[in-house]
Amino acid sequence: MKIIKTKFKDLVILKSKNYPDKRGFFREIYQEKILKKKFVFDCFSSSKKGVLRGLHFQTKNPQGKLITVVNGEVFDVAVDLRPNSKTFGKYFSIRMSKTSDFSIYIPPLFAHGFLCLSDQCEIYYKCTNYRNKLSEKSLLWNDSTVGIKWPKKKVILSKKDLAASTFNELNL
Repeated sequence: MKIIKTKFKDLVILKSKNYPDKRGFFREIYQEKILKKKFVFDCFSSSKKGVLRGLHFQTKNPQGKLITVVNGEVFDVAVDLRPNSKTFGKYFSIRMSKTSDFSIYIPPLFAHGFLCLSDQCEIYYKCTNYRNKLSEKSLLWNDSTVGIKWPKKKVILSKKDLAASTFNELNL
């Protein structure tokens, strides 16, 4: 297991190895001695094709997230909302699937979301902080200021995500 850096400070790919055999495969997801993060809260999400979840973040008690695709394929996105960052307002995107040999760690103060590309997707993620419902926010998935190049234009959104704020409305 090793860390692959990205152009975003602290946003890393945690590369591991799949060990396939006739039964399927085995993969290690996380080792504290490698990533050196403490996770206190785990989540699991299931979505059907075309569902876009996000872009979510918390203003208080922001969460770092280790994202792993357990089933299907997703287009995963993180937007840097750290005002003093060199990549503030920029986004990172990556395709991930159940056979990917990596997970991604998204640091606190990033908005995160994903689009399910296969018939069904299942995502497992570990969080560095508990959910704080009162400080949850959403960044509009197709905000022109951020300019994410999603692989599909027609998506299925929750009411919360339909009412998300534009980047300029966030007041960061």
